[in-house]
Amino acid sequence: MLETNNFFHATRIVEGYGVLKTVGEECNHLGFKKVLVITDSFLASSEHYKVLKDSLDKENVVNYLLTNVKPNPRAEDCDEMAAFAKENHVDALIALGGGSAMDQAKAVGAVVTNGKTTIEWGDTELEKKILPLICIPTTSGTGAEVTWCAVITDTKRQYKMTVGDPVHMIPTLAICDPEITLGLPKSLTASCGVDALTHCIEAYTVQVHQPITDALALKGISMISENLEKAYNDGSDRNARRNMMIASTIGGMSFISSNVGAVHAFAETVGAWFDTPHGVANSLFLPYVMEYNIPACPERFVDIACAMGLKREDGMTDEEYALKTVEYVKALNRKLNIPTIRDIKGITEENFETIAERSANNVLSADNARKITKEDYLNLIIKAYNDK
Repeated sequence: MLETNNFFHATRIVEGYGVLKTVGEECNHLGFKKVLVITDSFLASSEHYKVLKDSLDKENVVNYLLTNVKPNPRAEDCDEMAAFAKENHVDALIALGGGSAMDQAKAVGAVVTNGKTTIEWGDTELEKKILPLICIPTTSGTGAEVTWCAVITDTKRQYKMTVGDPVHMIPTLAICDPEITLGLPKSLTASCGVDALTHCIEAYTVQVHQPITDALALKGISMISENLEKAYNDGSDRNARRNMMIASTIGGMSFISSNVGAVHAFAETVGAWFDTPHGVANSLFLPYVMEYNIPACPERFVDIACAMGLKREDGMTDEEYALKTVEYVKALNRKLNIPTIRDIKGITEENFETIAERSANNVLSADNARKITKEDYLNLIIKAYNDK
């Protein structure tokens, strides 16, 4: 049988300082007359939203605003926004925010054109293309502006489901303006940056990687390693901020056509249960899952070590050099003041077993670099919890 690879990417990317001002023009070029902006209340009061609205008003694009976006978007909120979009006959959506706003907008767009409810489209392919969507990321982490899936919380089941389709849920346009990230708090710079790093590392080490995603992942790892600490230490570093935004987008392009693995299975579990922000949740588990996976593909972690710029000492085996990536990420988390598991409200030793079981049952576990069971997850969470 002929071996084939799919690489899904149909989102046009406009990148650079000041491109937020062009959204109104872009809407006119695309034929959008009436749009719904989906963001959160904080960003709705920001200068960035004002720039966006002025751009739309200048080009006579009718625009509405809804701000009920939570850190882990809820299915019921998506349905409520979809009803508003239908009632007002909007012809496009604009997501301004991090992964939560962009994921919520994707789910809204899916319900508007496909009917039913968000939960009914969970973990199944769509029938029709979503409403046209412009994504404007305000953090450098998720890469959601170029991905064709949305992770949405079903609050009744405490379960994160995926609403997605590689053909029908592709954002029309990504407006990547690093100007928006210049004022990003240190905590968000840190957790979102490690989120992007997680995307690249998992994309490179999962079982379904391919040459195109490999190239993107390694470039993303290199750019993040060179720029994340700079952006964290000096939030006004324009070069570092721009490189981090590009790296985040690269990470999204990489993992959406390969996949992610056990780190995300862990993160989705604690995110749905404890409402832990996704970037923080990934950061909690990344180095421990990396260490667990090294025996399955040490040569790939050698490539990652090279991309991180880590020095290889004379006589080092591949496994020893690969382990330097684990120490690098642990040290990076400390430098960035990333929370530990002990810092996360609600997570206690009593619920470790349930976390492990839910993580093992997550579909992402099947693509992890190394076969992983409930017992393995339990050992990893205990190790992470006890690692000071």
